[in-house]
Amino acid sequence: MTTAIYPGSFDPLTNGHRDIIDRISRVFDKVIVSVLENPRKRPLFTIEERVEMLELITAKYKNVEIDSFHGLLVDYARKKKSDIIVKGLRSTGDFEFEFQMALINHKLAPAVETMFIMTNSEFSYISSSMVKEIAYYGGDISSLVPPEIHEKILAKIKANVEKLQL
Repeated sequence: MTTAIYPGSFDPLTNGHRDIIDRISRVFDKVIVSVLENPRKRPLFTIEERVEMLELITAKYKNVEIDSFHGLLVDYARKKKSDIIVKGLRSTGDFEFEFQMALINHKLAPAVETMFIMTNSEFSYISSSMVKEIAYYGGDISSLVPPEIHEKILAKIKANVEKLQL
C-alpha cells in the first residue's frame, strides 16, 4: 500500500488545496493530509480548527486521513510509514522554495521522496494569505474557498477584526 503525505498550514484551506487533495486521492492508496504546526507563523485558525475544516472537506474520501504534526516532516513521514511527500505548486516561486526543501529532506531521509503536483490553472493565483487579506477588507472569497467552510472563515475574520478594534 502506498501512503503519501500532503503537508501544509492550510490556514485557511483553499480551493487549490482541495483540488490537490482530490487529485492525489486518486493516485495513492492512502493520503495523509497533515497540518503543520509552524511556530514561525501566526495562524488565523488553531490546528484543531484547521483539522476540523479538512475533515469536513475530505469526508467523502475513504482513503484520506487528516492529522497534524510539529517537527521535521521527514521524521513525521517515517513515523507514518510513508516514503512519499506530495507538494502542490502554484508557480515557479513555489517550486524554488519547495525544491530546496525537497533536497534537504532527501539529505535527511534518502528513502523519502518528494513529488510535486501542479495546481489546476484555475486555482494557481489563490493562496491562503491572499484569501485572508481579501476577507479582512470585506472582499468576496466565495470563489476561492470550499463552500462548506466559507462562513467559518468569514466568522473567524470578523472575530479577529473586532478583537483588533478593542
